[in-house]
Amino acid sequence: MLQPDLDQVVRWRAVRDEVATSPENAQRLLADTADRSRARVISMVAGAKLGHLGGDLSVLDVLTTLYGAVLRLDPTAPDWVDRDRLILSKGHCSEALYTTLAWAGFFSPDELETFNRPGSALNGHPDRTKVPGVETNTGALGHGLPVGVGCALGLRSARRPSRVFVVVGDGELQEGSNWEAAMAAAHHGLDNLTAVVDRNRLQQGARTEDTNRLDSLPDRWSAFGWDVVEVDGHDHLALRGVLEASAPGRPTCVIANTVKGKGVSFMEDRVEWHHKIPTAEQVAAAHLELAR
Repeated sequence: MLQPDLDQVVRWRAVRDEVATSPENAQRLLADTADRSRARVISMVAGAKLGHLGGDLSVLDVLTTLYGAVLRLDPTAPDWVDRDRLILSKGHCSEALYTTLAWAGFFSPDELETFNRPGSALNGHPDRTKVPGVETNTGALGHGLPVGVGCALGLRSARRPSRVFVVVGDGELQEGSNWEAAMAAAHHGLDNLTAVVDRNRLQQGARTEDTNRLDSLPDRWSAFGWDVVEVDGHDHLALRGVLEASAPGRPTCVIANTVKGKGVSFMEDRVEWHHKIPTAEQVAAAHLELAR
């Protein structure tokens, strides 16, 4: 099991403190952090010749906001009983989760260089037995929300104050297990549960609406009894506001409208970057854009 990087934890806590006390700097701090994570993810995928860049880049603002402003957690005590739980159901985008966990100090950022190498803890899909901060193994799509419902039920039964956040891909919602879980969550009034949909409108090989139409997505979640909020998934302050809120007696669905490949012009809204591997020249060009 990887160990916390105490120096990195101090740096992460300093950012969280400034985000909490200085609203005028919060957007810049979180946006800069997300773009540095994007650059790191691109290098990881290029080095490993494996990954899912498009979805990594679309979800990083959501993850950065959660870890930088919303979640109650302690990277030096990843099993703290009253922590909030984050489940990345779209586990094929593990690179985005790993860079965020490393930023928070759950383990050293140097470990990111081992991504997908033989013997590395950082596999293509996250493994809770190897990586601190990973709540459950994911990657088989449609499993994260059912697990999140079970977590939320258990925490409520134990009278714990913790909240559960589950990040799902929009293409992933074509798995029926999500809707069984959504129905159960509403039936049990799980107001400690928030589902965040990374609504980038692309999936492997095609647009979601051409594969199996999801719109009107807000109406679908509402019909299942959830409180639904739509937000710009790249606006950190707006994300923070809706992620901190909850509706009494009902689970919350945050539909985060995002752009697949966000931050790199030649990757944005391009279906091939679901799992395309960048060349050295493309890595350099992407880093230049993200550094501006």
